[in-house]
Amino acid sequence: MFVRACYLGVALALAPLCAHAGQWPDPASPVVPEADGYVVIPNVAKAPTKKIVYRAIWNATQGADAANHILPALNMAGSELNALGASGVPVSNAKFVVVFHGDAMDGILDDAHYRAKFGVPNPNLSVLSAMKKAGVELYVCGQNMAFAKMDPATISPLVTVASDALLVLMEYQNSGYALMDF
Repeated sequence: MFVRACYLGVALALAPLCAHAGQWPDPASPVVPEADGYVVIPNVAKAPTKKIVYRAIWNATQGADAANHILPALNMAGSELNALGASGVPVSNAKFVVVFHGDAMDGILDDAHYRAKFGVPNPNLSVLSAMKKAGVELYVCGQNMAFAKMDPATISPLVTVASDALLVLMEYQNSGYALMDF
């Protein structure tokens, strides 16, 4: 009898949460539509605020799980831009940087070279464009490009070649940017 009463007590306590579960608003993607959206949740302990300048650098090393999907780092950086935008925080409060190296370098190929390699249009290009418009700095590791014998003319003109990804990561972290690894 006690166990049944405990189950009933837990069920009654969770009922308001379960009733609300189907009523969440749809995620919003106002800045980068291709990235994951953000659900604005009222009365949370820590919500995006206009009082903060958000500084982050994404260490983009992972390739996409399919040729028609965007890179994980672009999705996550884009989703954070969407979080700020959906919350009314201006994108000028986002000081974001993405540094590509390793398998992520395929995602910054121009469309012709991406199509030649994967047989589909590059889904990352529209994301790169939206991010550039939002003020995101985009770099690729020159060292990785040199070792891979990758012609700089094959990458999107939205991405700047840096001498070394790790040095860029150190520079921004030394300037107070949070490191995000994807």
